Amino acid sequence: MSQLRAFAAVADYLHFRDAAAAVGTSQPALSGAIAALEDALGTQLVERTTRRVLLTPAGERVARHTRRVLDALADLVDEAESARRPFTGPLHLGVIPTVAPYVLPALLRLAREEYPDLQLYVHEEQTGSLMDGLTGGRLDLLLLALPSPGLGGVEEIPLYEEDFTLIVPEGHELAGRRNLPRAALRELDVLLLDEGHCLRDQALDVCREVGASEAGATRAASLPTLVQLVAGGLGVTLLPQTAIDVETRPGSQLAVSRFAAPAPYRRIGLVMRSSTGRGAEFADLAVALRRAVGDLPVRVVR
Repeated sequence: MSQLRAFAAVADYLHFRDAAAAVGTSQPALSGAIAALEDALGTQLVERTTRRVLLTPAGERVARHTRRVLDALADLVDEAESARRPFTGPLHLGVIPTVAPYVLPALLRLAREEYPDLQLYVHEEQTGSLMDGLTGGRLDLLLLALPSPGLGGVEEIPLYEEDFTLIVPEGHELAGRRNLPRAALRELDVLLLDEGHCLRDQALDVCREVGASEAGATRAASLPTLVQLVAGGLGVTLLPQTAIDVETRPGSQLAVSRFAAPAPYRRIGLVMRSSTGRGAEFADLAVALRRAVGDLPVRVVR
């Protein structure tokens, strides 16, 4: 590379003294670098006369390639420097569907205000697909319910916990209740999400704990559909606290009931590959995310 830089300077200045000054070396060292490059390429690049320096036809062609090589090298160095700086370049973030609509506004605002050089790409998928994407290198970082599926080679950073609430139709006998015992679920038709959603598994755990069961074969692919089924009188369901304002807004024909302490809850956090070179960056991001969700109805985990 030093030989190419020397040759590029000679091609630009057509003067050994000026070229040597431009690259910060002596004229003898510059001449030696040019001679070494000619020897390596097996062709004469520079014609030296007593009055001036000329490029040979081969030198003219090699000079054009040399400039492209040096430009590419500069780009490579810039890219490497950017990669060493945190929160620059692309970040492919996977998010589960029962978190994305409710937490992404805070996350995107954080990225826009604090990490303007970060190119954030969001992938909303179910947990199994996200874990495959992470371990396969398609995704860099995940935001999902913890603990993550028992795969090796990953690390978790907890962010927050949020309680589950019971969602019932307006006018239901449990509408608006507080300090609701979990055992009340035994007498209810509990609607759940489809297979593959981690929220389904968490809700099933709550039901099994008190001996309740899922209502028939009715299931939904998303929380908005699930609450519509509840509004239509097909049963009740469990929602995480962050989804309440969005899914039970005025006019939704839904009511919220809250469980007695300790309420069932879920824990949300980041998951990354243990081998990632961005571990320190993701740890800093976790700190910022805990601040960003401070206005949400959650308990931050530090």
